[in-house]
Amino acid sequence: MNIAKIYRYPVKGLSAEALARVSVTPGEGLPGDRRYALAHGSTAFDPTAPEWMAKHNFLMLAKNERLAKLDTKFDDATTTLTVMRNGKQVASGDLSTPTGRMLIEQFFSAFMTGETRGNPKLVEAPGHMFSDTARKVVSLIGLASLRDIERVARQPVDPIRFRANLYFAGDRPWAEFEWLGRELTVGSTRLRVLDKIDRCAATTVNPKTAERDLQIPRLLMDGFRHVDCGVYAQVLAPGEIAEGDEIKLD
Repeated sequence: MNIAKIYRYPVKGLSAEALARVSVTPGEGLPGDRRYALAHGSTAFDPTAPEWMAKHNFLMLAKNERLAKLDTKFDDATTTLTVMRNGKQVASGDLSTPTGRMLIEQFFSAFMTGETRGNPKLVEAPGHMFSDTARKVVSLIGLASLRDIERVARQPVDPIRFRANLYFAGDRPWAEFEWLGRELTVGSTRLRVLDKIDRCAATTVNPKTAERDLQIPRLLMDGFRHVDCGVYAQVLAPGEIAEGDEIKLD
């Protein structure tokens, strides 16, 4: 087994960024993954005392498929988020500055008219991760499992629908479900597999067209009698993961 693709999602609900390699730290997710979120104006997130909050407090693909019409890029060196639509830049701002955050918030306030509870706020807190689970984790999916979903769906299924961090090749479908509670060596780091990932309406959104064109949770239930795809894992040791790295199950 080996790592086929690595992705992070700097802003919860927005587009993926491919990485060739990444350094990881025990107890943390991928650096910069879900670092920011667009909170509803009514969401009481306190950046000075951050606590995990359920995804309905934020803009998300499960409810806001319009987000998939956008391509975004975050530059770590300048902390600048650039937003593109149909190949054209529509917003950009340095998220470390009040002015930069305001520019991004104003764009999303207009773009998401009618879908937000109050004006959206770009939120962040040092060391906080806006994951769908309270634990800081990385997510893994086997490409063989996705091919099995395609078999049942009788059409291609874009892996990005599932917004995983690590996609791996080289094992049979659903093998990752047998890893619960076990440890993996991936590149120069180690992971412990914690839980299966149950899938919600976010997976129904086509990441290229922003249309809800494939009912993934229903398809999983009809074809496999569960709504799970992929697993969450905890980083146990510092190290690096790169495309092509071997995965060894202990």
